[in-house]
Amino acid sequence: MERPAIVIFGAAVMADGRPSPSLRRRIAYGAQAAAAWPDAPVLCSGGVGAAGPSEASIIADGLVSRGIAAERLTLDEESLDTLQSVVATARFVRQRGLDGAVACSDRYHIPRIRLLLAALGVRSQAGPTAGFQGTRPYYVAKMHLREALAIPYDLAIVLVRRGALLALTR
Repeated sequence: MERPAIVIFGAAVMADGRPSPSLRRRIAYGAQAAAAWPDAPVLCSGGVGAAGPSEASIIADGLVSRGIAAERLTLDEESLDTLQSVVATARFVRQRGLDGAVACSDRYHIPRIRLLLAALGVRSQAGPTAGFQGTRPYYVAKMHLREALAIPYDLAIVLVRRGALLALTR
């Protein structure tokens, strides 16, 4: 992809405002993607969850601390779930006339993101990912199960509401 947007999908923020392990991984993936595409704009996506500041602001702080220029960053602090972040990504890509998106998230999450982007007509590719070193197997299994349930649910919403969602992204 010649002119992509780099999109970092949010995850939980700890009660004390620090990024959760998932969010730390995603910030690292986003920093790697930003280095690989030095001219690409970066969308930091994720609203305020149960605690602390927005996921997007924590992502932005983490990227800036890794040397990514703040001018490249756009914060989507409205999206509260994957589907909303995907719609925000489609809007971002279309408004800027970009070729697609490089999705930065955990490996288990990427298939749903890419499927939903494709259903909205946005080309995508997976950003850098790594395994789950140090992560309990229970957590990994739980996330895979969550994705197995969320994929048909979110895809059904996109297919039924595609026209309305696309109208929002033009």
